[in-house]
Amino acid sequence: MQPEFGADSKMWGRTPWSGGAGTLWAFPGRAAPTQASRHSTLTDYTKHSQAPITTTTSVIALKFDGGVMMAADTLGSYGSLARFRNCPRLVKLNESIIIGASGDYADFQYLKDIMERKITDEECLDDGMHLKPKSLYCWLTRVLYNRRSKFDPLWNTYVVTGMQDGVPFLGAIDKLGTAYEDDCIATGFGEYLARPLFREYFDHGKVLTEDTARELIKKCMEVLYYRDARSYNRYEISVITKDGAKIEGPFSMGGDWSIADAVKNYI
Repeated sequence: MQPEFGADSKMWGRTPWSGGAGTLWAFPGRAAPTQASRHSTLTDYTKHSQAPITTTTSVIALKFDGGVMMAADTLGSYGSLARFRNCPRLVKLNESIIIGASGDYADFQYLKDIMERKITDEECLDDGMHLKPKSLYCWLTRVLYNRRSKFDPLWNTYVVTGMQDGVPFLGAIDKLGTAYEDDCIATGFGEYLARPLFREYFDHGKVLTEDTARELIKKCMEVLYYRDARSYNRYEISVITKDGAKIEGPFSMGGDWSIADAVKNYI
């Protein structure tokens, strides 16, 4: 028998257990199922968002010798308007996990708050156990697929980076719940502009040091700034190694637009 949320359940973020079985998570703002709601008609359904509003663009990440590095700019676009210039999208959850997200910024903030509460709940247990990147990666896959199945997706692609048992981890999940792991990952326009630069290293078996990975990340962010109209010249970089996790920045790049004079119809 599947458990139901009781009216007296006050523990936000923690799922009541019944008969040894539990659900994924008690998300805020979602009422407990009732007997009446199980027999609802078409007029009872609410209209879901059909498209994201304030959006963010690429997240790029790669493994290097001994860790994982990720970067994302800080621009939130309102349609084609570069409206919000301080929208950080890299979040450190604990000393072994940093996530990044592209897509709708409001949906990212919603799920970020839930993940942070999930981390807090685990810390309150004080049992010496900490959430690992593969566990969060699996949980995000189930959550995003669950929302997609309700035709109310979270309009994001998430990138999970971390260290698990001394081994670098890198995985991505899109709004449909499709998940994959790789040595290098890029979302948005980065899939077309940054991954070719990554392949110069990974397809030829080159070993990346942390310094080389940083230079490659910076080069990719510069290319995205030139070529992606929704990108920005301020960005953050996250680094995870066996020594811990940190988010650096934001950094700025000036850009060289001198070639613009040679572009036809630019002026």
